[in-house]
Amino acid sequence: MSRSERLLELIQTLRRHRRPVSGQTLADETGVSLRTLYRDIATLQGQGADIEGEPGLGYILKPGFMLPPLMFSEDEIEALALGARWVASRTDDELARAAANALTKIAAVLPEDLRPRIESEGLRVGPNPALEPVSVDLAVIRKAIRQEHMLEINYLDAASQETTRRIWPFMLGYMERVRILGAWCELRNGIRHFRTDRILSLEQTGKRYPQRKAVLLKAWKEQQGMSESNTDKI
Repeated sequence: MSRSERLLELIQTLRRHRRPVSGQTLADETGVSLRTLYRDIATLQGQGADIEGEPGLGYILKPGFMLPPLMFSEDEIEALALGARWVASRTDDELARAAANALTKIAAVLPEDLRPRIESEGLRVGPNPALEPVSVDLAVIRKAIRQEHMLEINYLDAASQETTRRIWPFMLGYMERVRILGAWCELRNGIRHFRTDRILSLEQTGKRYPQRKAVLLKAWKEQQGMSESNTDKI
């Protein structure tokens, strides 16, 4: 276990105890010597952790202490790195750049003993599947979802019928071969799924739709659990 992981484990252990706990108990629960335990407590106190107590009396972590954002375990770092590599290889250029930038920022401020984990190639993303080509900018769709704005799209459905829709986008799903946009469709007066490779064109309206995204997501989840019959064929 790295030193960073050890400190993280100590913080989590202290959080489990609502009353002062002895140094020996903490040492036993974290699997270190009492001497190492005292040294780790001093390190955390130096980093701003409000740990009260002293040898012989016990220790308690006062509420409100937030871990530094990059106090990740080795498994968490590997999960982040693998996820970022998946995003970099499976999404549009803008999101891919964002994933690469995020990894660079994380690596720059990680404790030195954990930096090799972010660069490790022990976990890899497989070859890219043959994605259906998309003619619209997915970044525009993501922006509309974040801002809860309506979009107007020209769409080619599974029967090759072209229609113009005004939609309220709330979700973009990244499947193995296609990207699926979940939205409220004003034409159908309900939630529908749209394959992004079948969106021929789109236009930003700049207008906010009347419901909140969270409400639409909740309705979509309920609909998925009940029936698939009233969604457009994907």
